[in-house]
Order: sequence, then C-alpha cells, then structure tokens
Amino acid sequence: MPSVATLPMPAPVKKDPKLANNWKTKSVEQLSDPEIIAMPDNEYMNDKQLAYFRLKLVQLKEDMLANADQTAENLRDDTVVVPDPADRATIEEEHALELRTRDRERKLLKKIEQSIARIDAGDYGYCDETGEPIGVPRLLARPTATLSLEAQQRRELKQKMFGD
Repeated sequence: MPSVATLPMPAPVKKDPKLANNWKTKSVEQLSDPEIIAMPDNEYMNDKQLAYFRLKLVQLKEDMLANADQTAENLRDDTVVVPDPADRATIEEEHALELRTRDRERKLLKKIEQSIARIDAGDYGYCDETGEPIGVPRLLARPTATLSLEAQQRRELKQKMFGD
C-alpha cells in the first residue's frame, strides 16, 4: 500500500502587540515588516498594506533593472581578447552564469509587473485557487506569491507525484 505524504504545517507568526497600531500613525515609507505583520487580521490588505507592497515591488523592480544595466556594462568591459584558452573559458562561463541570472530576473520582472497589476485590480494578497488570504508573512517573503501556502504545497505535491 503506498504511503501518503503529509504536508508540514507552517509555524505561526508571532505578532508583536507593541507594534499593532504603529501603522495608523506612520507613512507607508516609514513602516517596517514587523509592523505590517502586527497589523490586525481584520485590516488585511487595507490601503496601507497595498501601498507598502506596491512600494516593495517597485523597489525590487528598480533594483533588478539597475542590475541588468550593470550586467550589460560588465559584459562590454570584459570582452577583451585573452590568449589563454583556460582564462577565456573561465570568462565565458562567468558570462553564461551572469546571463542565466539575468534571465531568471527577467522572468521575475514579469511576475512583479503582474503583482503590481493585481494591486491595481484589488486581487493582490488573495490565493488564485481558493480566494483565501495568502497571508502577510508569505507576501513579505515572496511579494509575487499568487497562491496561499497550502495551495502551493498541494501544487508542489502534485508535481512531485505526477511529474508535471
């Protein structure tokens, strides 16, 4: 008889009660991750949280675009002719690694733009499959998340079992 894999339960996130009302007096730029986590559950995805996540996503996007510009300059600067084949191979491998990293970031940029569009549409923070809240701690860890932790675990388990 095949054994059934059980999904680990996520550890509950501790909210600091001292920070619970800080969000009411601070601007979005002044808020910190612990203050966002400490917000009451009935304030989930209020205007301040949405603005906070938008700011976080925009900053992430700007950082990635700056990295891409830096990569382009590095590739231009490193195109010197090296007579030693081992050195040339090392340089080419470094370039390939850099380009793979930028390709992953390009894909992440699409997800960031989709997340910003979800904020505009009012869908941000809710699971695509179940419609339940994704949760602030998960969104802080992965601002582009579209599935709740449970839905993501189910999807990964299906992929592992069925190979898709």
